Amino acid sequence: MQDTVTLPKTKAKPRTERPKLYKVILLNDDFTPREFVVTVLKSVFRMTEGEAYGVMLTAHRKGACVVAVYTREVAETKAGMANDWARSQDYPLAFTTEREE
Repeated sequence: MQDTVTLPKTKAKPRTERPKLYKVILLNDDFTPREFVVTVLKSVFRMTEGEAYGVMLTAHRKGACVVAVYTREVAETKAGMANDWARSQDYPLAFTTEREE
């Protein structure tokens, strides 16, 4: 008599799809003080002074600049926080989100 070896059945693991990423974009305006923009970038997006200044200058020169890339929920939350802060100070500073291609 032979011993029968039964191997455990392997289940196919469902592939979890990576979440879609969204860019947070800083839109330039000619009214919000540069210092305020840098402060918002440092506080909300945790940038260093140099990083924030560079992003602010790029937006100023090109009209817009990608600040960071996050999952949708995080991107929308951070953009909303930055926009709310600007509105509370009566500045037209605007951040928007856009799905990354």
